[in-house]
Amino acid sequence: MSLLLLTHRDGLLHEMGEGHPECPDRLRAVLAALEAEEFVGLIRDEPGEATYEQLERVHPPDYVAAILGVRPAPGEYIALDADTVMCAGSARAALLAAGAAVRAVDEVLGGHVQRAFCATRPPGHHAERRRPMGFCLFANAVIAARHAQAAHGLSRVAICDFDVHHGNGSQDCVWEDPSILFASSHQMPLYPGTGAAEERGAGNIFNAPLPPGADGAAFRAAWAETLLPAIEAFRPELLVISAGFDAHARDPLAQLRVTEADFAWLTTEFCALAGRHCGGRIVSLLEGGYDLPALAASAAAHVRGLLRD
Repeated sequence: MSLLLLTHRDGLLHEMGEGHPECPDRLRAVLAALEAEEFVGLIRDEPGEATYEQLERVHPPDYVAAILGVRPAPGEYIALDADTVMCAGSARAALLAAGAAVRAVDEVLGGHVQRAFCATRPPGHHAERRRPMGFCLFANAVIAARHAQAAHGLSRVAICDFDVHHGNGSQDCVWEDPSILFASSHQMPLYPGTGAAEERGAGNIFNAPLPPGADGAAFRAAWAETLLPAIEAFRPELLVISAGFDAHARDPLAQLRVTEADFAWLTTEFCALAGRHCGGRIVSLLEGGYDLPALAASAAAHVRGLLRD
C-alpha cells in the first residue's frame, strides 16, 4: 500500500505561548513515532503553501486576508480568542497545513499514491467560515474536499472526524452543501458545545455524540451503527479523515476512554469502506491529541492501518 507522509519543519514555528496544549512537541512526538522501522515504506515529502484561491473555496476573501494579515513580531503573541493565538510563524504554518491537505488530494487523486497522512499543525476542524477558534485558523479538511471537487471533478466527498471535540468548523463550512458529507463522533457536553444528533444541515451532517466516560465499545458502536452506514449510503469518491486522537483515555482535555486499538479498528473500517467506494483513496489530516505518548502511539496505530492493503 503506497502511503504519502506530508509534513514540514516550519509547522514547529507555530507557538501559542508557554503551557498551551497545542504545542510544537505534538508534531515532534508524532514524527518520532513514525521513524520506527515498520514505517520505512512511507513516502515522505514536504508540502507547499496553499494559495488564496484554494483557501477561498471555503473561507471568504476578507477572512483569509485578515488571518494572513496577522503578523506578530518575533516573540510577540496575538490572541484571536481565548484559545487561539498567533505568533510570527503561525501564518506560514497554517498555509503549509492547508497546503498539505491540497497536495495530499492531488497525489491521491492523481494516482501517484493511494493514501496520504498529513502530520501538520495547526489543526483545522474548529475553524468556521468566518471565525478562527479552538486552536484552528483554516478548515483544512473542507479545503481538501473542495479542492478534490474543483481540481479533480469529484461529486461526493466524505469528511470523517473522530476527534473528541466536535468539528464545528467543518460542519459550518459544509452545512448547506449536500455534495460533502460530514460524520463526527465526539464527547458531549464538551467544547465547542455543538454536535447534537439533530444537527443535520442539508441532510449531509451526521453527529454521534458520546457522554463523558464512554469507552471504546461505545466509540465503535457509534461508528458501526450510525456513522459508517451513513457514509456507506453516500457512496463517497474520496474519504477525508480528521484524525484527532484526544478521545484517548489518557488525554487531559476530555473524558472518553478510547485506546489505540479502537483507533486502529476504525482506520481498518475506513480502509474497507474506501475500498468499496473510493478505489481505496484516503486523505488523513492530523487534528487533536494532547497527551504526547498517547498521541504518538495512536497516530502510529492509525498510520499502520493506512499502510495495510
